[in-house]
Amino acid sequence: MRQHLLAPSLLAADFSRLADEINMVNQSEADWFHLDVMDGRFVPNITFGMFITEAINKLATKPLDVHLMIVEPEKYIESFRRAGADIITVHYEACTHLHRTLQLIKLTGAKAGVALNPHTPVSLLEDCLEEIDLVCLMSVNPGFGGQKFIPQTYDKIRKLRQLIAKHSADIQIEIDGGVGLDNLEQLIYAGADVLVAGSSVFGANSPIERIAALKQTGIQ
Repeated sequence: MRQHLLAPSLLAADFSRLADEINMVNQSEADWFHLDVMDGRFVPNITFGMFITEAINKLATKPLDVHLMIVEPEKYIESFRRAGADIITVHYEACTHLHRTLQLIKLTGAKAGVALNPHTPVSLLEDCLEEIDLVCLMSVNPGFGGQKFIPQTYDKIRKLRQLIAKHSADIQIEIDGGVGLDNLEQLIYAGADVLVAGSSVFGANSPIERIAALKQTGIQ
């Protein structure tokens, strides 16, 4: 059975009881914490920065998957690494010098990720594959949680999987946006390795049971 990783997105958590939400994820079958950092410029929303990331890191017992939805991410990579980021993902659309930015992430000791907006083709990553550890395919338009999944994502996963195989690269495919029990199995079959789930987890009556259900689905 090919087992996928699950990364609950704290964007959907109740921030008035954030310590409890983090502890729930710690005790669950989830693999990573997914942290969406938004600056109100690259996307039309503002969330949190390195100080909250550092506070989360003090409580989290699992890796921090930090998704920088910000302009000029290269200015903040070292700060987020110091704050506790294990994986740092930048947007292709926000990086003028993507290759250099990925190298900077790797120099800090973090894994390097690249996120693609729904309209950005995976072929644009071909010249940087050797520097990439993870590709995050946005299956909604970034900026807000709880959006409807974009079905063209399945084909995009397959194309990316073919590109990775062509270059014999060691890259994980992560899906972010609209992930739930209704489409999780299709995403895994298409080739996804890591699934980000926000509203599906934190909006459930029992988030810890929902995480278990999302982890139990897989390919035999």
